Amino acid sequence: MSIFRDKYKLGDVDFFNIRNRNEGRVIKALPEFLQKKGNILLSEKDLQDIYALALNALPPRYTQRGTIVLLDPVSKRAILAAVEDAYDQVVMRPKP
Repeated sequence: MSIFRDKYKLGDVDFFNIRNRNEGRVIKALPEFLQKKGNILLSEKDLQDIYALALNALPPRYTQRGTIVLLDPVSKRAILAAVEDAYDQVVMRPKP
């Protein structure tokens, strides 16, 4: 087991596979959003900032491996809106 993964252990309990469900949903929404914008070129840092800002704007939806999701209260529209708002923030206030 790696030192990184060991940070997610408490005794014999492994928390490594518990993830915010919205992480994957934001990653999937990014290419769709960027295509609508004309596939503009953004730096790796810009994309990471958009990703982080979008996630911070959404309520967390943590699940663990094997969890069955019956209802997701965060709509695809809300995901796309968070990505768009994050994009606007990054473009309006670029970091040097």
